[in-house]
Amino acid sequence: MKLKTICVYCGSRMGTNPRYQKTAKILGEELVRRGYGLVYGGGDIGLMGTIAHSVMDAGGEVTGVIPKVLLHQELGLKEVTELLVVESMHERKTIMAERADGFIAMPGGIGTLEELFEIITWGYLGLHQKPCGLLNVAGYYNDMLKFLEHAESESFMHQALERYLVHDGEPAVLLDQMETMTLPEVATIIEKVDQT
Repeated sequence: MKLKTICVYCGSRMGTNPRYQKTAKILGEELVRRGYGLVYGGGDIGLMGTIAHSVMDAGGEVTGVIPKVLLHQELGLKEVTELLVVESMHERKTIMAERADGFIAMPGGIGTLEELFEIITWGYLGLHQKPCGLLNVAGYYNDMLKFLEHAESESFMHQALERYLVHDGEPAVLLDQMETMTLPEVATIIEKVDQT
């Protein structure tokens, strides 16, 4: 699949490790170097603002999607190529998913996790065939990845999660993986099991 736009989910805060912000800048530059546009949550704070400014500073295109309720709270970045102000979080996520050819989650809080798990689930259910990547900066997501392995080992998840989600700590490596992913057509999620 030819990628043209990447949706990046990330924190509205910077986090404590300086590598988070540094990697957000590098990711923005790498997106532009590969000719990709950015779709993101529309804010001008935290890692969200960092990656948007990085893409714009490198001459790339940025589409921000922000709900009215967060427009002032997240200081919507009006200088982006296109800023869409929507009514709800659900509308925001739907438009972001429609506008993107692939998805990357950077470090963030519960909002970032919710977006990541929803888009992986949609892929798992066969609702899209777009690559999903986890930018695991400084091992931020190590414990989550261990938990997902545990969920698989306990048979609560399909064994082929790695076919839907790739991960690495370096933007260029992660994008290489996403560009070469072969996604299955339909996931086999629900299996009949003996409940006795």
